[in-house]
Amino acid sequence: MADARTKHVVVIGAGIGGLVSALLLSHRGLRVTLLEAAATPGGKMRRVMVGGQPVDSGPTVFTMRWVFEQIFASVGASLNSHVQLSPLSILARHAWRANGAGNDQRLDLHANIQQSADAIAQFSSPAEARRFTEFCAQAKRIYQHLEGPYIRSSRPNMMNMGADLGPAGLAALASLGPFASLWSSLGKYFHDPRLQQLFGRYATYCGASPWLAPATLMLVAHVELDGVYAVNGGMNALAVAIAKLAAAQGAVLRYGCAVKRILTSNGKASGVELANGEQLQADAIVFNGDASALAQGLLGDAAGVRQATMQTARKNRSLSALTWSVNARTSGFPLVRHNVFFEADYESEFTDIFKRRRLPEQGTVYVCAQDRDDSASSPDGTERLLLLVNAPPDGDVKDFKSTDFDSTDGDSTHLDSTNTQACQDRSLNLLAHCGLNLDMSTAQIVQTAPCDFNRLFPGTGGALYGQASHGWMTPFQRSGAASHLPGLYLAGGSVHPGPGVPMAALSGQLAAETLMAHLVSTKPLGRVRISGGTSTPSATTANTRSASSLS
Repeated sequence: MADARTKHVVVIGAGIGGLVSALLLSHRGLRVTLLEAAATPGGKMRRVMVGGQPVDSGPTVFTMRWVFEQIFASVGASLNSHVQLSPLSILARHAWRANGAGNDQRLDLHANIQQSADAIAQFSSPAEARRFTEFCAQAKRIYQHLEGPYIRSSRPNMMNMGADLGPAGLAALASLGPFASLWSSLGKYFHDPRLQQLFGRYATYCGASPWLAPATLMLVAHVELDGVYAVNGGMNALAVAIAKLAAAQGAVLRYGCAVKRILTSNGKASGVELANGEQLQADAIVFNGDASALAQGLLGDAAGVRQATMQTARKNRSLSALTWSVNARTSGFPLVRHNVFFEADYESEFTDIFKRRRLPEQGTVYVCAQDRDDSASSPDGTERLLLLVNAPPDGDVKDFKSTDFDSTDGDSTHLDSTNTQACQDRSLNLLAHCGLNLDMSTAQIVQTAPCDFNRLFPGTGGALYGQASHGWMTPFQRSGAASHLPGLYLAGGSVHPGPGVPMAALSGQLAAETLMAHLVSTKPLGRVRISGGTSTPSATTANTRSASSLS
């Protein structure tokens, strides 16, 4: 360990994965320099100023609180002392376009399972409510079996995954059907197509289509039931808190510092060169960006850098988005924090995006009302909203050819001001039919399209979740913490264990622990496992010296 404490580590990118790596490595005594091209930390957890007001314009849902409690506890800190969280009793409010009879189609999901079951019974039928409780029980079983061997461990292969799951875990997964999609599994639980639509949306949390995503993604239901929170100051406040804590641990955080290329020497990563020509030598590097950026040569053509990871083909990219960060007056629909508005033809949304490579004609609209809570009370004056519609991840496509994507027809198009405006009009029309009216005459709006996301996060094409979680093999295809280039480690939503704020945080933890293990050991290493999990009752009982083990 004494040798390890003299080492210098460069972390590229201040997204949540890079921030967690910087925090944990600096706490372990390494000299850490974090480099971020933007002016502030957060990565995709970004804020957009709209009419002088900051609007959360990236991830908006805070779940898996235990991940952050244990990360903070591992450096002798308390999450509650640095981030203010408020639990939400209404997980989300859902609405469907009103039918010809003018019926109000609204359904709230609650943190309390029985409340949700009662709401479903009234919305649909008592039989659907019973099936919902069975679905929740199955989602919990799947989560419990996968948390240790998949979520809290380094990337598995099929052999060690089977051994880690054991007979009970294998039986639980087999009960879903070995190649079952999320949509087909939902059909076994819900007969009401609106409920299939609601829970099928969990696939989009990983940037996937419900018709192609594995059935195991039903575990998202359990994750949300375990607690959804609002972060005081927005999600970016979490990134700022971790950045401050990392600096207090000795990490040097440099913003406005874009990395031009990764340097190599003697077959391993040896440093970085910045856009201004400055070079920093390093004993190890953590890259917190989309892994495809390396394979595309966006960080140089040095020997081994492009071969450090595999590039994600365009047709395998996850969803992008078209978003509107809004400051506007609203009326009508009683918004809560998280709101989802559905069209009738759900499947066409994903056919448009993944097959036709165009904005959906019938797109689901997500609205995060950032000045609202469970009471749905309307704020005085304007309020801050994030509106989001799923979009194809083709933000880097200039000469678009539908044949590049195995499109089944020839109507694929660029995303330009004409069709993005049409999508905005369709989205506002859906909201209005569900009862929500936005006063567009005075609204202030900042639009972000896939090309903008590609500019902000190079190498992605605008994809927000790395490789799409399509098919049962996806868990074995993501890059792990250790790249193919010695000394270069990977963190972020494009690598194992996958997308989402808590998963990206875990990837940063896995990268830090894998790096440390390589620095202090000359022997072949087993898989890194992060201790704790939902079975840990309190952050105060977490191990404050080390959050990992090797097996």
